[in-house]
Amino acid sequence: MAVKVLIPTPLQKLTNDQATVECEATTIIDLLESLDKNCPGIKARLCDDAGELRRFVNFYVNNEDIRFLDGKGTPLQDGDEVSIIPAIAGG
Repeated sequence: MAVKVLIPTPLQKLTNDQATVECEATTIIDLLESLDKNCPGIKARLCDDAGELRRFVNFYVNNEDIRFLDGKGTPLQDGDEVSIIPAIAGG
């Protein structure tokens, strides 16, 4: 299943400056593994040492926040678009 992943600018150095990559994945967990296989080091930026998604990194599947879906287990389908959005603090 081809899934389009939108990569935020701070992580594009790990994707050879690509803002969009395609991955084969059926869940967010699979997506993280596929990304790390093709872009070594990216999973460490997205997940903590226990493999949990970092608190200040948000994932959206077709504009739906995975925190309100099935989290890392959120299923993906061919043609889905996954956005990785780092949270930005401000005041």
